[in-house]
Parts: sequence; structure tokens; C-alpha cells
Amino acid sequence: MNLHPQHLSLFELNRLVANLVQLEMPEYYWVEAELMDLRESNGHCYMEFIQKDEAKTTVAKAAARCWRNTWTTVKRQFTQVTGQMPASGMKVLAKVKASFHENYGFAYIIADIDPTFTLGDMARKRREIVETLKRKGIFDDNHALALPLFCQNIAVISAQNAAGYGDFCKQLLLNDYHLRFSVTLFPATVQGEGLEQSVIAALNDVAEREEEFDCVVIMRGGGSTSDLSGFDSLPLAENVANFPIPVITAIGHDRDETVLDLIAHASVKTPTAAATFFTDRLLKVMERITRAQQTLYSVVTQRIKHELLHVEHLAASIPRLFDASANRQKIKLQRINYSISARAQHTIAEAKNRLQRIETKLPAAAQSIITGEKHRVQLIEQQITLLDPQQLLNRGYSITTYQGRAVTDVSSLPEGAIIHTRVKHGTVISKTLSNEQ
Repeated sequence: MNLHPQHLSLFELNRLVANLVQLEMPEYYWVEAELMDLRESNGHCYMEFIQKDEAKTTVAKAAARCWRNTWTTVKRQFTQVTGQMPASGMKVLAKVKASFHENYGFAYIIADIDPTFTLGDMARKRREIVETLKRKGIFDDNHALALPLFCQNIAVISAQNAAGYGDFCKQLLLNDYHLRFSVTLFPATVQGEGLEQSVIAALNDVAEREEEFDCVVIMRGGGSTSDLSGFDSLPLAENVANFPIPVITAIGHDRDETVLDLIAHASVKTPTAAATFFTDRLLKVMERITRAQQTLYSVVTQRIKHELLHVEHLAASIPRLFDASANRQKIKLQRINYSISARAQHTIAEAKNRLQRIETKLPAAAQSIITGEKHRVQLIEQQITLLDPQQLLNRGYSITTYQGRAVTDVSSLPEGAIIHTRVKHGTVISKTLSNEQ
């Protein structure tokens, strides 16, 4: 039994929805959204719009499509203004019309994208990153590092088979001045998704071997400008700002500077320009050395001439100077001999006088010492006599001992203890009955 005799097929229901959307939303709307996904197929562009709240939680999501005849114009204008292709993570202001297709479902059909809005958002992000780095006090840290004069050991972060890396190595190797460089490649993804994590990982690898290198070059030769936004990354910028050796960027673009360009020790446009940077710098160092050699040679030559003239002058004046010096030394020795003789006589006379004074005072001093010592001996004898225990016994006192020690407290004696009581004439031996008083 059919409980629902009146029903619709899915196609019929979708047709109703499509008609409803067309009737209720016939106009175009400008909508602000973030691109989460973007892919091209047969000249058409398929996107997904999302919106996130302050906590980065997705609060809205919708599919969007831009057909071939519109996408060609939109893409060209967007790239000309922003210098980049539309890509995931960008904020866009798109002119859209709601559409519901019976077979493909709901989507916004894009009629236009305002590139100036995205350009402003990109500039805002770049400005926020720069402000964050300045607030943390690390914006100029890599700028402040000194690039060695002989900057020849270079670490390069680039794609493995990038043409720009090849051009860089070739130009360094075949420079007209036969300057020698050592280049070590640290492969990384330098465009598209994964750029940030890949370049940071390569920087970490370089940092583990930092003593081997004078600087590191991050290069991206050629390619589309659509991937430059990957270099406007706060984590990547912080890594470069805090890097222990100078970082040179050669990202290969002529339009806008990325955040990485702003905080790097130096920035050049292309890998080839980076090679020129190093050869020109080393050439200037060699020119400085050549000038220093020439200056040193000139100074030393003049100094040698001056010293030769001085030596000739000294050689001519040596006999005269020797005679004058000998006469001065003779006079000085005579003065010294006279002074020594006079001081010796004076010292002997003083010593004699001192001995005479000592001889005069010696008998009286000796007698005084003897008298004093006799008196001290008498006092000691008196003290010994007063402290003699026999004197106490003579006056009627007695001394009781137990095991050779004087008894001063009866309670300290055990019962039955043998004690000795010494009096003036003899000793009494006793035995205690109790230690009670």
C-alpha cells in the first residue's frame, strides 16, 4: 500500500529549489570570503569559499565557480594588480550570483573579483607580521649580523632541480676573476603548499652546521608569482630573524617585497643577482687587499729609506758620542766612589758610638734583671708553701680519698667503699656502710 501517493522525484525537487533561488535571488552580490580551495579544469575555475570567526573556527562554507569566459579576464586582472594568482588562504571580494543546479547542487557563480581588496588584505597581513616582529624586538636582528669579508662558504635553500639554482652555481663557478666559492644545497619546496614548513626544516638543517657556512641564500628562480604569499609567513619570518648567520633572499620577483625580503640581511631579485652579489663583494675585498698591499709596500719602502739615513747619521756620530759618554761615566764613577767612602766612615763612627753607650749601660741593666728574677723566685716559693696540702693537715684538717681521688661529695661513694683519711700524723682507712648522709 502506497502511504505517500503524492511525492516528487529528486530532480523535480531540485528543479523547485533552483526556480526558488532564481526567483528570490536574481541579483549579484559582493561577498567577502577566504579561498579554501581553488582548482582549474578545462579553463573553468572551481573554488570553495569559507568564513572563520576570531577563534579561526569555520562558520560558513560554500562552493563557487567561475566559467571559462569570465575566469580568463578575472585571472588576468587579478594577477596584474596583485602580482599573484588567486590561491588558497587569500581573502577575496567576489561578485557572485546564487545558483542551484538540479545535478550539481548549490554554488555561487562568480562574475568578478576585486583585486584591490585582496591586495589590501595581503598588505595588511604583511604589515601585521612586520609589527609583530618589531614588537618582539627581532625585526633587525639578521640585519645586524656581520657578513664575513671572505664570504665563500654558502648554504643554499632551493628546489633540487631549479633552473635558478643551476644558474647561481654556474655564474659563481665561471666568474671572470677566478674567485672560488663552496656551495651546499639544502633542498626545499619554495613555492606552493608546504613552502613554510619545508623552508623552516631546511633552515634547521643549516643551523645544525652553521659553523661550516658564512651565510645562507633562500632562492626561488623563475616560476609564477602566485606563490609569493608563502614568504609572508610569521613563523618563517621569525626563523629568519633569529637565524645565527646572515640570510640572503633571491626569490625572483620584481614587484613587491615579501616580509622575508624585509627582515633578511640582504635581498636581491634573482639567483643570478645573488651570484653577482657574492662575486662583486669578494672582488671589492680583493681590491681592498690590493690597495692595502700597495699602501703597505709604499709605507715600508719609505720607512726603510728613513731608517737607513738614520743609521748612517748614527754611525757617523758614534765616535763622538762614545767619547762623551765615557767621560760622563768616569765622572759619575768618581762621585759614586767618594759617596761610598763618606757613607762608610759615617756608618762606622755611628756604630762605635752605639757600642760605647751599650757598654756603659750593660752592668746596671744586668744587675736590675738579676734582682727582679730573685724577687720573682721568692714569690713563687711563698705561693708553693701556701698551696702545700701538708700545711692544711698541720692546722688540723684532713683529706679523704677514694681510689686516689679526693672525696668532696659523700653521695658519690658506693656502699662498702674503702676510703683513706689522711691527717697530720698518719692515715685512717675506713669502709662506708651507706651512701646516705
